[in-house]
Amino acid sequence: MTSICCASLQCGKKTDSELKCPICLKQGINSVFCDQICFEQSYKQHKGLHWSEGKGENVSYDPFEKFAYPGKLRASYPLTPKRTIPEHITKTEWADNGDAPEEQMNDRLSSIPVYTKQEIKKIRKACVFGREILDIAGAAVKPGITTDEIDAIVHEETIKRNCYPSPLNYYNFPKSVCTSVNEIICHGVPDQTVLKDGDIVNIDVSVFFEGFHADLNETYYVGENIEPEVLNTVETARECLKQAIKNCKPGQTFGSLGDIIEFHATNNNCSVVRDYCGHGVGKYFHCAPQVPHYAKNRAAGIMKPGMVFTIEPMINAGSYQCITWPDDWTSSTKDGKVSAQFEHTLLITNEGVEILTVRSKKSAGGPRNRSSKK
Repeated sequence: MTSICCASLQCGKKTDSELKCPICLKQGINSVFCDQICFEQSYKQHKGLHWSEGKGENVSYDPFEKFAYPGKLRASYPLTPKRTIPEHITKTEWADNGDAPEEQMNDRLSSIPVYTKQEIKKIRKACVFGREILDIAGAAVKPGITTDEIDAIVHEETIKRNCYPSPLNYYNFPKSVCTSVNEIICHGVPDQTVLKDGDIVNIDVSVFFEGFHADLNETYYVGENIEPEVLNTVETARECLKQAIKNCKPGQTFGSLGDIIEFHATNNNCSVVRDYCGHGVGKYFHCAPQVPHYAKNRAAGIMKPGMVFTIEPMINAGSYQCITWPDDWTSSTKDGKVSAQFEHTLLITNEGVEILTVRSKKSAGGPRNRSSKK
């Protein structure tokens, strides 16, 4: 008998078991579990693969019908099965069971890594791949595409470059990229949601290559009919990141960036999310320093050459407050108004700062004039 991988996101190990989910059997979904424990512990997430009973195959449905969504967006299931990673690709510590013990152990130290020239060379390569992947995914954004189709593009382009998609199975996140539509602030799970003219979508790409992570994201306009408030929010978020980067240099405090970001956001009638922040990246997906985006924060640390981190301001049209969907991942604005985000991985140099995930002239997306819907 040929071994296949356990369908539990918390396991994922090869198994000769023949234990199958009864609903999957009825619906023709190929899934096998090591044992009853694997099946029961993962069922909350696993059932997201099932088609809605009584509605037939290929019919999307909302699995959280009783949830008080703050905006118009709804979860659209079923989720597609976990995408596979070729054996030759170097995997993250959480690829098999969802846990990140090395990252957790490093968090206890609270020390900000300073990378060597050789390590920076590898981080830079990961960032080049991350930019290429994000640009390809961004170019595919158009009315009619689903967020799951964007996930498939990111996944295939990632493994094509012999990289591992960092989000996949990170604390059991089920997909290879985060796609956050309209009022979703971050951590949106790609599903059957169809993007339509007038929407915005943030695509958050993270890749792991030769032991190092890169992290970047952009918010893209879908179609041409973009409302003025949405335009203002997206362009304000873009400008907030740009202004913060301009102030990065040796000797600058990480806490000071929040003052710059919130000042610009407030002047453009927007608010700054406080629940999530930028972070160190490289050997670890997330590590020190923490980089809050709001004013008067107490973030520790001073920038020094060799430090690598992200700035990723999440800017809302309305309240800064968040609410999490029942999937335990998708974070929405509490008032249902739109949110936009942009992120770069940055390196502090002797002279100032280098954007490791810098856009090229061919990069998809880009700024639009606030006074125009085009």
